[in-house]
Amino acid sequence: MPNVLVVAALILIPVLAAGAQFQLRRQSRQADITVPYDSHFVFTRIRYNAGGLGRAFFGGDGWAHDYPTADRNLAAILDYITNMRVRMDGSNILDLDDAGIFENPVIYMSEPGYWATTDAEAKNLRAYLLKGGLIIFDDFEGPQHWQNMVAQMRRALPDHHFLRLDVTHPVFHSFFDIKHLDVPHPTVNVPPGFFAMFESNDLSGRMIALANWNNDLGDYWEWSAEGLYGSDPTNDAYRLGVNYIVYGMTH
Repeated sequence: MPNVLVVAALILIPVLAAGAQFQLRRQSRQADITVPYDSHFVFTRIRYNAGGLGRAFFGGDGWAHDYPTADRNLAAILDYITNMRVRMDGSNILDLDDAGIFENPVIYMSEPGYWATTDAEAKNLRAYLLKGGLIIFDDFEGPQHWQNMVAQMRRALPDHHFLRLDVTHPVFHSFFDIKHLDVPHPTVNVPPGFFAMFESNDLSGRMIALANWNNDLGDYWEWSAEGLYGSDPTNDAYRLGVNYIVYGMTH
């Protein structure tokens, strides 16, 4: 395991460089963006149609929260401190019914509390997850958001359910040796929770979905160069993100 104190001191440095390299800009509406497949890891964000209040509040674009800064900052960290081959010249935005998701072992969804899926998307997501993929849910809080995420996942995997994780699970030790799971939500006073789906509903089996509930790691990644939320929780948010991706790429 890398020295946690050393990494904690370094973890914000490449983010500043990434901000300069990509000349990132924050915006809520994005055109279709993908990079050609070349076997390198690409941060892949899932686009979806928002239902109900999600469309009213976000114009249907809750999936794009923290894009593109969060995506590229985490990619820069992965490239800087791991041996992964990482695409640094862009990221992916894909729909769940796009065959391109099968080229990306890990996919990320923001604001799944407003996610509404179609039959075709649910069918493709099921095939993707059972074939070996991992979906990460982030940036959602409260029981209503949780219930919506679970309901949408039930359309894809009605025979699976979420199990609560504690700090002993290998996902929290896949790169950094994480000692605690008390990374606070950056803007909402809610207790964070970590849940996952596994093949055959077996906690010791392969993870197929990871729900980072009552938290918003993407917000930490987006604003890390500005130091908006402080170095300690921001570093912890990066540690979780790195562990999630490394775990997904190696299991």
